[in-house]
Amino acid sequence: MATTTATYTVKGMTCGHCVSSVKEEVGEVPGVTGVEVDLASGLLTVGSEQPIEPGRIVAAVEGAGYTVESTS
Repeated sequence: MATTTATYTVKGMTCGHCVSSVKEEVGEVPGVTGVEVDLASGLLTVGSEQPIEPGRIVAAVEGAGYTVESTS
């Protein structure tokens, strides 16, 4: 089974609780199979079986109270 990975840079995270909030919100997006967050760099890596519309991930991050600075 092939997986797709997308990365985002999240601005505003300052602690472990921030990381947990982002992981929880993004993990609830339908189709997401994995979420990794690096607090130091703000890098959010999202795994899924099929590509997910970036706007859905951005909305989840904003729902957690943070901002997506860039996507790739």
